[in-house]
Amino acid sequence: MSGTIQSRRSSDKKDFPWWLVVAAAIAVALGIAILVSPIYGQVFSTVSQGIWITVWVSLLAFFLASAFGLLLAVMSLSEHVAIRQTARFYVEIVRGIPLLVLLFYIAFVGAPAVVALWNFIAQPLQAAGIGEQLQVRDFSLLWRAIIALMLAYAAFLAEIFRAGIQAVDKGQIEAAKALGLKRFQRFRLIVMPQAIRTILPPYGNDFISMVKDSSLVSVLGVVDVTQMGKVYASGSFRFFETYSVVAYVYLILTISLSLALRWLERRLNRTRRN
Repeated sequence: MSGTIQSRRSSDKKDFPWWLVVAAAIAVALGIAILVSPIYGQVFSTVSQGIWITVWVSLLAFFLASAFGLLLAVMSLSEHVAIRQTARFYVEIVRGIPLLVLLFYIAFVGAPAVVALWNFIAQPLQAAGIGEQLQVRDFSLLWRAIIALMLAYAAFLAEIFRAGIQAVDKGQIEAAKALGLKRFQRFRLIVMPQAIRTILPPYGNDFISMVKDSSLVSVLGVVDVTQMGKVYASGSFRFFETYSVVAYVYLILTISLSLALRWLERRLNRTRRN
């Protein structure tokens, strides 16, 4: 027993997060530079105006992607072949398209198509004087970006959910059936509480990836952190200072999320052991 405890202590010493110490030192140094240097302070003041958009896009797109991804996962486990194949088709096709290409496709092909379809369906109402014809410019670029991120990440999250659900022991599901629990009750009370432990690590990693990939919305002119940095750098030609601060902001967001997720994983593991 004592040998096991000693081996764990030695392992903990070897796994001491020196990378975090170095990252924290760099973060502190850049933070001091932002406070002291007028140039870095001005850059941070400009870039920070886009933090709310970055957080909003990431949270909303990931929430919608989680809901849609869970639906796709349930569809892929359906007993009906057509439903399974439909989910499989979506997941494989969307996962094979680069995110930037999908973003452009939704923004400049999908959005005009949706507007045209809506105007076609609403023609009788418009003829009766109810409502006005929708224009493509009425479809916000911010929402186009959110929808594109949602559709892309739903395909990846569907596979995570499916793997987590299938990892649950089938014997427990059969026991729940024997107790008379309905399908939704089995899913809510038996399957998901156990699947969440398997799902959480890759699910959290995808959320961190979403925060980083949200920077792609800047190509549509959405005023997130990256776009604000791009605008400032193109006007001041201070590319080093600007993109150092942009990277600093993203690192603060992603490393904080990563540490929070690791703490949550350890908490769940302790709960499972107890």
